[in-house]
Amino acid sequence: MEKFFPEINTILNQLQVTHEKKNKVVSAEEAVRVIRNGDTIVFGGFAGVGVCEEIAGALEQYYLETGNPRDLTLMFAVATGPGNDTRRGLNHLAHEGLLSRIIGGHWGLAPCIQKLAVENKVLAYNLPQGIISHMYRNIASGKAGLFSQVGLGTFVDPRNGGGKLNEKTTEDVVRLMEIDDDEYLFYKALPVNVAVIRGTTADTDGNITMEKEALTLESLSIAMAARNSGGLVIVQVERVARAGTLSSRQVKIPGILVDCVVVARPENHWQTFGEPYNPAFSGEVEIPMQSIPPIPMDCRKIIARRAAFELKPNCVVNLGIGVPEGVSSVANEEKILDFMNMTAEPGVIGGLPAGGINFGAAVNAAALIDQPYQFDFYNGGGVDVAFLGMAEADRAGCVNVSKFGPKLAGAGGFINISQNSKKVVFMGTFTAGGMEYIIEDGRIVIQKEGKFRKFVEQVQHITFSGPYASKSGRKILYITERCVFELGSDGPELVEIAPGADLQKDILDHMDFMPVIREPLKLMDERIFYPAKMGLKEDLLDISLENRITYDPATNIMFANLAGYAVKSANDVRAIGETIANLLAPLSHKAYAIGNYDQFVIDPDLIDAYSAMQQTLVEKYFCKVSRYSTSAFLRMKLGDALEKRGVPPHIYESPEEAHKFLRN
Repeated sequence: MEKFFPEINTILNQLQVTHEKKNKVVSAEEAVRVIRNGDTIVFGGFAGVGVCEEIAGALEQYYLETGNPRDLTLMFAVATGPGNDTRRGLNHLAHEGLLSRIIGGHWGLAPCIQKLAVENKVLAYNLPQGIISHMYRNIASGKAGLFSQVGLGTFVDPRNGGGKLNEKTTEDVVRLMEIDDDEYLFYKALPVNVAVIRGTTADTDGNITMEKEALTLESLSIAMAARNSGGLVIVQVERVARAGTLSSRQVKIPGILVDCVVVARPENHWQTFGEPYNPAFSGEVEIPMQSIPPIPMDCRKIIARRAAFELKPNCVVNLGIGVPEGVSSVANEEKILDFMNMTAEPGVIGGLPAGGINFGAAVNAAALIDQPYQFDFYNGGGVDVAFLGMAEADRAGCVNVSKFGPKLAGAGGFINISQNSKKVVFMGTFTAGGMEYIIEDGRIVIQKEGKFRKFVEQVQHITFSGPYASKSGRKILYITERCVFELGSDGPELVEIAPGADLQKDILDHMDFMPVIREPLKLMDERIFYPAKMGLKEDLLDISLENRITYDPATNIMFANLAGYAVKSANDVRAIGETIANLLAPLSHKAYAIGNYDQFVIDPDLIDAYSAMQQTLVEKYFCKVSRYSTSAFLRMKLGDALEKRGVPPHIYESPEEAHKFLRN
């Protein structure tokens, strides 16, 4: 600690706030006085959630009164703020002189600090949210930085600017490196001198619990980073308990990491900027999902409804902020929310993610984990389908959501998620700025076009690289209220058009480039444009066997989609076998086969009969078979039964693994 704060013990002793030797409770005004000129200060929190309002306000007031501290480096994964220029959240720190450098992930809800960067008054960097979240762990463990492929091809890539946001910023903090013929980015670490984080309850030894917090974020990693940099950790809480009275199971930040505890006034410790306290956000109660009202039938809902067709049973979903928030609402209206797993990057798994100023929290979440672990999962490809915003898209399929002239939103977790999810769905209106339309009789009619085109020749900022993504072979969609594009080898291909939309007048005339038009051009499902429920639950689960089992002559692959199918009788076993036999018997050769067994249910007494049926099919019709299911139990039970009959099970956890087996 003495490395960065040689006088800290003297300062804390002078505060004269202790009633006993280990009491770490101080006022916000006293805590901020130990911040020195030139320090690097990290603030926790996520948008409008978990804001350290008491401490941020005290730091601003101290600077305005004394002119100190000066020249701070501010670092955050997601800036806290109300979304306007009200002095709340990190907007408190938006003073030239107080800050000299800002390194942030998502800047969107703190426009006052955006302004400092845009006006060239501070050094400013935008790095991926997941990179910053992981960087705290690497700083804590003494690493020089972080290697990752996240950011390649985007504005974070040194070949495209290296994350620098203005002319004043010249120093490189990101380097391009090659390891075993693969490209990586190296993100340079820096010591953390002051950490400002938040909890619910502290004891006088500084142990922190988070029982009423909507998110736990990377608070533990931030505290460790500061402590192991020789820095200071300040924690804002709601209340204080006597030392030794907190349950060790509930302590999220141990007292050995904490220097100062600040008890906030109630008005400065809301659970989110939108809710003083909602027990459903912190997992203390569950609310009935039917009590959540449907969203209005407008173009944003039209986009969300079309996107919801990309949901599959048992899929893991990420939802971005803005238009994508509507997908969870549509899934709830359609009664299919329980058949998939919604997630959000700050650590929410399951439930219904919240929107607006509460974004990041969730109602009835199944689990809440620390943000760095969520990005471990995301970076490794754990998301089956990501629904993300789209402010601009260009001829190459690149997307910009991070910077537009004087507006600086920042990338947030967009780069991590879009680069690593198995399927990506970008969502946004076709034009922006005053578009007027009506939705009637299952059609959309554009009455007045928006002022600003969103499909441009070249985006201003590459937050998603189309050329980099096209190499992966993943499905990438761009969904608007009037048409749908899919990323192809030559950029976005127009694949669907809305009923009522005119191809030339409503689409091509308002694009800066001519897209590839895939023939035949399909109509978007007309159910999207009627206010009644679309029947997605029936689409997901009540599919006839004939529609579940298909054969593609071009690849010679039979696909059996048995997701959510229940085998309850010998007749069900016989029906599956006969349907496959009727489809493949006319062929003069054997076919490859792949089966989707996600949420497949079979009576235990029928497993042997089912395996016998599969054995017959393998002998007569299949040259090679693979299967997949996320259920380890089903993989084991069905695999054992098939092996007993001499049938290699080849049951994998993901469709990618199953398809790879067939190709090899």
